[in-house]
Amino acid sequence: VVVPARDEAEVLPLSLPTLLAQDYPGRAEVFLIDDGSSDGTGALARRLAAEGGGLPLTVDAPGEPEPGWTGKLWAVRHGMALARARTDAEYLLLTDADIAHGPDSLRELVSAARTNGLDMVSQMARLRVVTAWERLIVPAFVYLFGQLFPFRWVNRPGGRTAAAAGGCVLLGVEAAERARIPEAIRQAVIDDVTLARAVKGTGGRIWLGLADRVESVRPYTGLGPLWRMVSRSAYAQLRHNPLVLLGTVAGLAVVYLAPP
Repeated sequence: VVVPARDEAEVLPLSLPTLLAQDYPGRAEVFLIDDGSSDGTGALARRLAAEGGGLPLTVDAPGEPEPGWTGKLWAVRHGMALARARTDAEYLLLTDADIAHGPDSLRELVSAARTNGLDMVSQMARLRVVTAWERLIVPAFVYLFGQLFPFRWVNRPGGRTAAAAGGCVLLGVEAAERARIPEAIRQAVIDDVTLARAVKGTGGRIWLGLADRVESVRPYTGLGPLWRMVSRSAYAQLRHNPLVLLGTVAGLAVVYLAPP
């Protein structure tokens, strides 16, 4: 389990213990990669592991990224390298530091991959919907993501549409090596969708769905943080182009407003 983390001390007590407590019928280890945190993320992770026990935890730091790498993918690269060097794992679970998992999450993900012959299984975590802004923005964001990347098209073998939800991605090691992950996507800002395209483009079978017991614990207390989340994900898929955005809105209006 590879967890890139940067200044995540606020949410780590709600997420990391759920990974360490995974009920998994095999060997599993957690690698938390502290990407230059200034809030004691690494020390807090070690303390949580010492207090709660569970799966073995390694906390390490990758240092400054080399030119051409985004910070998160540089941390993912370091975590994947550690996992490969210290284990003989068949699968890597790439998950964000703000994602809490049900106790059987890892087992179910691996079971789905092995049973269905999948190279990558991704679940879109349930986002927090508590504040008024969250209730207004989050459902629309999830719905728009489903419109941009229809899940049935994503899951169709041989189809061109590829997507993933970066908070929870189970990736087969062989598929990662075949697609040269993460080197092949080292400059990607939307790393999850780019990852899915790389895996599917090399013949891998992928699956994307909505999660029931994989949840984001990150609070969005105002419009600003929510707007940034939408901007760096859904709007980035529209290449931050206002004309493409207008065309998308017009298309949605034709499909959903014009008939009534």
